[in-house]
Amino acid sequence: MGYAGFRMESVAARAGVGRSTLYRHWPDKAALIADALETLNVQPNPDRELVAGTARQRVELLLSHLARALSDSPVAACIPALIQATEHEPAIREFFHRYSAQRRHRLTDAIAAGVNDGQFPARVDAEAASAALSGAVFYRRLMTADLADAEFIGALLETVLGD
Repeated sequence: MGYAGFRMESVAARAGVGRSTLYRHWPDKAALIADALETLNVQPNPDRELVAGTARQRVELLLSHLARALSDSPVAACIPALIQATEHEPAIREFFHRYSAQRRHRLTDAIAAGVNDGQFPARVDAEAASAALSGAVFYRRLMTADLADAEFIGALLETVLGD
């Protein structure tokens, strides 16, 4: 179906409400989709999940969470359509950029902390490493349909961040 095939009428029928009810809450399908995706946007709680452990463990946790989000979350099935919709819909583009920025900043910060305290080599550029790591997880899932399992993530960390 994709973004182009998404219809407010179908959502209203499935929810058992009239279209006017939807339009009272969301002005258009882009706003409804962005709100639904925001509701589904579950990320690790930095106060609970990212406090303990080494920098490598924090980076591994963030990448594992991203891999799970791309494989078995409600958002996962929507990602190809979302990528296509970002070309034409500002609300979807804004959501997608905000969604990926939150993840990217957490990952970049964890890598930078590891560089600063000597857990990762000084040569590591946190921004570039973050893009390489998350990009590889996205690529593996979207282009090859393979999951980024623990073994792949471990090899990826070794390749990008060293020992």
